[in-house]
Amino acid sequence: MIKALLTKYKTSLYFFFLILISFSINQYYAFIGVLPIDTFSTFNSGYDLLNGSIPFKDYWIIKGPILDIVQAIFFKFFGVSWFSYAAHSSTFNSIFALGTFFTLRKFKLDLKYAFIYSALASVLMYPTYGTPFTDHHVSIFSMLSIYSLCLAIKTKKNIYWFLIPILLFIGFFSKQTPIGYFGILIGAISIIYFILNFNIKNLIYVAIGSVLIISVFFILIFSYQISIEDILIQHFLFPISLGETRLEWLLPFEFQRFVFRHKLIYIALSIPIFLFFKNIIKNFKTIFSHDNLIFVLLIGTLLIFVSHQLMTINGMFIFFLIPVFCGFSHIYSNSFKNKKKFINFFLVLSLVSTIYYNQKYISKRDTLILRDADLNKSVDASVLSNKLKNLRWLTHHYPENPNQEIKNLKESIDIIKNDSRKKMIVTDYQFISVELSINDNSAARVWWRHHIYPDVNEKYFQYWKRFLIKKIIRENIEIIYTIHPLEGEKDIFEGLISTDCYLKKNLNEILVLQTLKKCKDFELFVNLK
Repeated sequence: MIKALLTKYKTSLYFFFLILISFSINQYYAFIGVLPIDTFSTFNSGYDLLNGSIPFKDYWIIKGPILDIVQAIFFKFFGVSWFSYAAHSSTFNSIFALGTFFTLRKFKLDLKYAFIYSALASVLMYPTYGTPFTDHHVSIFSMLSIYSLCLAIKTKKNIYWFLIPILLFIGFFSKQTPIGYFGILIGAISIIYFILNFNIKNLIYVAIGSVLIISVFFILIFSYQISIEDILIQHFLFPISLGETRLEWLLPFEFQRFVFRHKLIYIALSIPIFLFFKNIIKNFKTIFSHDNLIFVLLIGTLLIFVSHQLMTINGMFIFFLIPVFCGFSHIYSNSFKNKKKFINFFLVLSLVSTIYYNQKYISKRDTLILRDADLNKSVDASVLSNKLKNLRWLTHHYPENPNQEIKNLKESIDIIKNDSRKKMIVTDYQFISVELSINDNSAARVWWRHHIYPDVNEKYFQYWKRFLIKKIIRENIEIIYTIHPLEGEKDIFEGLISTDCYLKKNLNEILVLQTLKKCKDFELFVNLK
C-alpha cells in the first residue's frame, strides 16, 4: 500500500516537472524571431475565427481549421496576446511530452528513464518553430495515434481503440500529411490484429469513436452552413493536386537522402529494427506477433516522417523522434545480456543529439531562416503592438536593420488605420488587423500562390477566382492594401482580373494600394453577392 502511494506520488512529481519543462522551453523559443508567413498565420486566423469568420466559407484554407479553432479558444480565455498565442503551442508540446511519458511507462520503462526521454523529446518537438504550426500539430496527433495503437495491442484496453479514430480525424483536419499515411499504416495493422485477435468490443469502441467525431464534424458544418463543395475542394481535391508534384521531391530514392542524412533516427530505433528482422528470420510464423506489429508501427513511423520531411518545404523538425525511439530501444534492450551497455548508449545518444540539434537548429532559429542572423539585433515588438509584448522581433527580410522594418510597418499601419473605407489586407504580417481590431477580410489564411491557392492555368484556378471575387463583392470591399514583402505572392489580381478593374498606387516602400473600380470582371459575380 505504502509502496503504491509512493509510486503514485513520484509519478505525479515527474508529471509536474515534465509539464514545466516542456511548456517553458517552448515558451522561451516562441518569443525569439519571426518568419512572417508562418509565425502570424494562426495568430490572425484564430482572431478572425473568434470574431465570427468561418474557415472554408469566409477564407480559403487547405490545411484544416483545427489550429484556428484551438487558437480562438486560447484567445477567448486568456486574451489576445503573444503569451496566449505561444501558450497554445507550448500546451501541445506538453501534451506530446505527457503522451510519450505515459506510453513508455505502460511499456514498463522505469519512471526516471521515461521522464528523461520524454523531456528531451519535448525540447526538440515544438521549439523548432515555437508558435503554432501545422506540421507540429499533425506530428503530435500522428504520434499520439501510433501510441494509442501500440497501447491497444500491448494492454488490450478498449479505450485506446476509441481514441484512435478521434486522433486521426483531428490530425487530418490539422494537416492532411503525414496523418493520411499514418491512417493507412494504422488501418493495415489494425485489420491484421483484428483478424488474428478478433474481439467484438474492440470494433465497437472503434465504431463509437468514429461515429462520435464524424457526428461532431457534420453538426459543425451544418450549424455554420459550410458548403461541402468548399471543404472537398479546399481540403481534399486541391491539396491532392499539389501532392502530385510533391511526390517528385522523394526522387531519386538514394541511401544518402533516405538513410544517411537521418542516420541518428535509424540508430535510435535500431533495437526494434534488429528484433523485427531477427524474429521473422528465426520463425516467419511470428511475423504477426504482438511485438512484431508494434515494431512495424515504429518502423513505419520512421519511414513516414523521413518521407514527409523530404516532401515538405519547411525546415528540419523530425529529430524529435530520436529520444522517442531511444526510449523504445531502451525498453527492448532489456532482453539482451549486455543490456546495461545498450541502455547507457541510448541515454547518451538522446542527450547528445538533443544538445546538438538544439544548438544547430533551434537556438539559431533555423526554421525561421535566421541561422546566419545576429539574434542580439532583435527588437522588442511591443513598439509595433502591445499584443506582441516581449516578442524579440527579427526577420530574414531585415536581419541587419529590424528598426527599418518596424518603421516601415508602423507607417503602413497608420495609413491603413486612418482609411475608413471597406478594405482587404494582403500581407504576411498578419498581426496588423489584430492590432487595429478590424477584420482584414482576407480571402486566404496565407497568401501564397500555388502552394496555398491555385496559380493561373492550374487545376481549380477558376474556383479560386470565383471564391476571391465573391468575397470582395460580399464584403463590399473598396480597396486592397498589400504590404510587402510577400513570400509567395506579388499581386493577388495578376492573371485573375483585368488591370482596368483597379487603380494601383505605391504609398511607401512596402505598402501598395489598389482601388477597385466597376468592371465586367466584377459585374459577372454581382448576382453571387
